[in-house]
Amino acid sequence: MKHTPLQQYLYSVPPEKINPVMAAWLANLSLVQSVSPTVASAIVQELTDQRRFLKLIASENYCSPATQSAMSNLLTDKYAEGIPAQRFYEGCDNVDTIEAYAARQACALFNAEHAYVQPHSGADANMVAYWAILTARVETPGLTKLGENNPAALSREQWEQIRSALNNQRLLGMDYYSGGHLTHGYRRNLSAKMFDAWSYSVNRETGLIDYDEVARMARELKPLILLAGYSAYPRKINFAKMREIADSCGAVLMVDMAHFAGLVAGKVFTGDEDPVAHAHIVTSTTHKTLRGPRGGIVLCKKEFAEFVDKGCPLVLGGPLPHVMAAKAVAFTEANTDSFRAYAARIVENARFLADALQRRGYVIATGGTDNHLMLVNVSASCGLTGAQAAGALRRCGITLNFNSLPYDPHGPLITSGLRIGTPAVTTLGMGKDEMEEIAEIIDLTLKQTRPAIL
Repeated sequence: MKHTPLQQYLYSVPPEKINPVMAAWLANLSLVQSVSPTVASAIVQELTDQRRFLKLIASENYCSPATQSAMSNLLTDKYAEGIPAQRFYEGCDNVDTIEAYAARQACALFNAEHAYVQPHSGADANMVAYWAILTARVETPGLTKLGENNPAALSREQWEQIRSALNNQRLLGMDYYSGGHLTHGYRRNLSAKMFDAWSYSVNRETGLIDYDEVARMARELKPLILLAGYSAYPRKINFAKMREIADSCGAVLMVDMAHFAGLVAGKVFTGDEDPVAHAHIVTSTTHKTLRGPRGGIVLCKKEFAEFVDKGCPLVLGGPLPHVMAAKAVAFTEANTDSFRAYAARIVENARFLADALQRRGYVIATGGTDNHLMLVNVSASCGLTGAQAAGALRRCGITLNFNSLPYDPHGPLITSGLRIGTPAVTTLGMGKDEMEEIAEIIDLTLKQTRPAIL
């Protein structure tokens, strides 16, 4: 009789030495294998790959077994449109308990006034935030002016008046090539089609945000939303200064902290560098530095709470209760001293690695890093494009991504740079010595790589 992987494990290990994490993983895998060996095989291969390759992708991490387990259960079978105690379906009592708990944990973790934990991703969270701001600052005042609070009761002409106002608002965010995200007004993204989108860039000489230039643009453009945050900017942002700029032109300050949420939760970014303390509304993913499941959240001041809570039906469909459960577990894990120590080590490792690469002659954007990532100019350092360098490193066991640099002469599918992050290797317990070794491996690989035309 052929035994399942779980049975093989349980038969081969003394009862007192059985690891519940291993047992749970094998039980799950055995069930999948009984239906689809192809899927089970791919899961095992992913485990093999993640063990074999060094993960330096700045947006990836390793979530805990408890977080993974919270996603793998019958909560996925529940529809729960609405919010706790205000659902469109009966039988959501347990989902209410989980979602309310997750929201409380998020508020406690980030010292936020309100949390909405339903978004399926960071991009979804940004859409919820955008439309919450539009609803609060444009649609609702427009309805009030018309003496109505129900859009369905408006005439066609009145509704077109509201739609016209909604579709002509300005967004001012960080340029994609300066480190901003696709959802911050990139023209191939929905955000640039929703808004009259404008971008501020980093200073060409320093690579840093020029707050005086942002202020000048904000005064001139008078955007509805001033957006801060990044996916590839290696320095801290002064959010107190950004709020001052937003207030000066009547804008809503929105921050996308998807990449550095774990550094906020871990109290590495505090005071002027804490976005939750200064922004009207903050969005994030729940993975990356926060080390939770793939998903999103929106945090906001009380004035936007009722509008954010209408993410469904505004932008989202039904929430994913099993993922909200995993978010709740991850938020609970993050609100600990051990996580705060982990967050501090992420930044220490990034600085160690950036310094080690600089000592080997690599050009690092802005001359270093204050957060979890660094940008390496491989075109200037070793005559390779970002795509060539990333491919060579993957073949040598390192996984990262090629990335555009400020004012990059190459397009986004070629690039001049690499983005390197330390959240995942820090989770594995690596420190200064390992960062030195990683820098040596990167240097050895890239200096032995030559571009070729095939």
